[in-house]
Amino acid sequence: MNSIHKISLFQFRNYASASFDFPEPVTCIAGLNGSGKTNLLDAVYYLCYTKSCFTSYQQNCVQTGMDGFRVTGEFTREGRKEVISAKWKGGKKELTANDAEYEKITDHIGLYSAVMIAPDDTELINGGGELRRKWMDGILSQADKIYLEKLIHYQRLLLQRNAWLKAQAFRPTDNTELDFYNAQMAADGTYIYEQRSAFLQVFLPLLNDFYHRLSGGREPIEVVYTSDLSVKPLKDWLTQNLEHDLRYQRTLRGIHKDDWDFSVNGLQLRQFGSQGQKKSFLFALKLAQYAYLTKVQGHLPILLLDDIFEKLDQNRMEALLRIIRSPDFGQVILTDTHAGRIRDAFGAGANVGYINL
Repeated sequence: MNSIHKISLFQFRNYASASFDFPEPVTCIAGLNGSGKTNLLDAVYYLCYTKSCFTSYQQNCVQTGMDGFRVTGEFTREGRKEVISAKWKGGKKELTANDAEYEKITDHIGLYSAVMIAPDDTELINGGGELRRKWMDGILSQADKIYLEKLIHYQRLLLQRNAWLKAQAFRPTDNTELDFYNAQMAADGTYIYEQRSAFLQVFLPLLNDFYHRLSGGREPIEVVYTSDLSVKPLKDWLTQNLEHDLRYQRTLRGIHKDDWDFSVNGLQLRQFGSQGQKKSFLFALKLAQYAYLTKVQGHLPILLLDDIFEKLDQNRMEALLRIIRSPDFGQVILTDTHAGRIRDAFGAGANVGYINL
């Protein structure tokens, strides 16, 4: 099990300077809304992935009026203690492990893992395909270094191919550069498509299990992976669709358009699902993510729960507690506006630590 024991924040979000300890397997961060509970969870997440769970802009993590931030955490990984420090200033990010700077920040991905569950994060269900792709890519990038490398390479090639398309005032006479982009994107895209397809075969049984445990029912759920590559190879799409790509000045087909369609009882969840079904499905997605990472990485991630007791009904809350208190789950850090609610939920004899903000 990987775990965090202490974290120090400097100019991170609403924290000027603060340190917190996590001595127990379960820690409750209690405080009023706006006190910084979610920001503290996000700091733990940041040290695992070198990015925020809630924003893609590093500047948004900086305390108002400041020009940078630093977050440092003391972890245990595979029985060894390690200090991870992340610093961002002036557009530059630095990451160190025991004071030794990483040559590539991507080398850190997969060493530590955390799963954040926020009940209001229903955009994963209700939003567009880009959010689901990013979520899926985040999981697979932790499990497979080659996947991460090919994904970064594909995204770079996509930008270059789109720039080439925009530079053509009319149908080009020399396609040498385009042929290079097509061949490289086809190679990377095929690997990514195959890994996404294989992932779903492992992930779907986990999702089914958690959904039924949370909802208390046996209504069937389904995840359909839609991809251009399920119709024909990417190289064919890129070649045969050139006229359309030139007209719109961007690459219209490829794994960057993939999506996953969620359904319950044969009905599309995004359009027809109830709020209860969506919450159960969202929690099941994140718990299945936790179980999948445990399986492929060989250690238990840190589970981060943001205001779940405020948002869940009694039955779902009790079902979730039974799940996360099992031996299949490791360190849990959660937030709530009322510490007493956590004491009641876990019981008087539970090893729960409290941070009061």
